[in-house]
Amino acid sequence: METIFDVQQLLKRYGVFVYIGNRVADLQLMELELKELYQSQLIEPKEYQMALLILRQHIAIEKEKEQGK
Repeated sequence: METIFDVQQLLKRYGVFVYIGNRVADLQLMELELKELYQSQLIEPKEYQMALLILRQHIAIEKEKEQGK
């Protein structure tokens, strides 16, 4: 797992589709959904950690972009 697309595909396997219209909000909601899947023991710890890392990196990038405007 290397990209946001990979995280979206993981969530899609469990019927989770996220689109709010705000990129940061989308990423944060994906993080919450990911956490729910992990707590329900539907995904492996390694998969959870990789997806969480990717999401948090992209959240930080998007927030930096917003502050730069």
